[in-house]
Amino acid sequence: MSYLSELALQYIDGEWRAGSGSWDIVDVDPFTGDKLATITVATVEEVDRAYRAAERAQKEWAATNPYARRLVFERALRIVEEREPEITEAIMAELGGTALKAAFELSLTKDMLRESMQLALRAEGRLLPSPVDGKENRLYRLPVGVVGVISPFNFPLFLSLKAVAPALALGNGVVLKPHQETPVVGGTLIAKIFEEAGLPAGLLNIVVTDIAEIGDAFIEHPVPKVISFTGSDKVGRHVATVAASHFKRTVLELGGNSALIVLDDADLDYAVDAAVFSRFAHQGQVCMAANRVLVDRSIEAEFTERFVRKVASLRVGDPKDPATQIGPLINPVQADAITAQVDQAIADGATALLRGETNGSLMDPVVLGGLPAGAPILQRELFGPVALVVAFDGEDEAVRLANDTPFGLSGAVHTADVERGVRVAQRIETGMIHVNDGTIADEPVVPFGGEKNSGVGRLNGDATVDAFTTVKWISIQHGRSHFPF
Repeated sequence: MSYLSELALQYIDGEWRAGSGSWDIVDVDPFTGDKLATITVATVEEVDRAYRAAERAQKEWAATNPYARRLVFERALRIVEEREPEITEAIMAELGGTALKAAFELSLTKDMLRESMQLALRAEGRLLPSPVDGKENRLYRLPVGVVGVISPFNFPLFLSLKAVAPALALGNGVVLKPHQETPVVGGTLIAKIFEEAGLPAGLLNIVVTDIAEIGDAFIEHPVPKVISFTGSDKVGRHVATVAASHFKRTVLELGGNSALIVLDDADLDYAVDAAVFSRFAHQGQVCMAANRVLVDRSIEAEFTERFVRKVASLRVGDPKDPATQIGPLINPVQADAITAQVDQAIADGATALLRGETNGSLMDPVVLGGLPAGAPILQRELFGPVALVVAFDGEDEAVRLANDTPFGLSGAVHTADVERGVRVAQRIETGMIHVNDGTIADEPVVPFGGEKNSGVGRLNGDATVDAFTTVKWISIQHGRSHFPF
């Protein structure tokens, strides 16, 4: 696993260097528990050095012809394609991803690099009319300058690149702080790819560190104008508060508690397949995952029987085994926390329709039914392989239950009548929802983001241009203005 040991360093101002903090982040294989690498954390001074490097390099990069900028992303894409086997191994080792999950993440990553090539040419200005005779109004769309990116552990390569690559393509510098559980796949691997692709030194910097070492210095630093954060709603609230106090813009992609709704006329086998994938992909560690499967009471028994049977057939084990469908959670602490929530839900009256064991980071899939109204587990984001099956009576109750959560990220509706599905989907308070499909989807040109506690702002396509650029108005008076004094 050469990637993981060779890239266990900070990447600041075009140089690979050890951090100078007083403690180490230990990178661990969540399945075996083996130590993969050790990285000494970056300090506040190194965060400052990274931001200052990005600030210096950004000015020349912004002035570079966008056709020249896009060549970097073409080369980066080729590097990812050529190194897929090595990157796949790294995903399996560092975050416990299965072969299917690694292929899915790499596919999303390549699509984002292709989109970034186009984004380099998308910062378009405008000419607007004026009520003043002889005046010309020009709107210029310019890079914000430097973007700070904080990424999560679940899809670290893709979700880091989802902000990093577009921000760079649009002429910005970037400092990335990956999650401490995935410092290489979510951080230094990306630096290596762009270094080999010819990105000018200093534009992209990776600081592997933790709030215990740097506090809020990553957010408070005066250089970044935008902070892009993907993670929990609790941490996102803190990021937003600190950033706002320093007049910084934020893009927040936070947690979810999505509902997959199965109406009474749905294709049951297809709905079962969609629900199983939507809940158990990457062990349920997906923000868009279908925590709650809402089923019309008239088909509840039949649907639940088929759903539980399919979930029970999922193979749990070593993510490096091609037959494995459910690998480990990111660490044993996470597995124990999810298990405790399941235990509490059962103690509160839920029925375990399927329940296995938790061994270290491995957790057998769980299906709970008969949940009492208002059960706390129904309100939470469950970052693990636990599905909640809830019956409803009619569309109105389905909508009420789907909306009974502080989150609003994704969702799905299954029905034989597409327009019926659209009508129901329009009533769900969520940023994204899919008719006759799963809840997990991300396309490079479609705005991605949530409502309520699931985030602020959107990414992908034109939304990304808005997120990582600013608009400047320059007016030109042809002739002479007349002033009152």
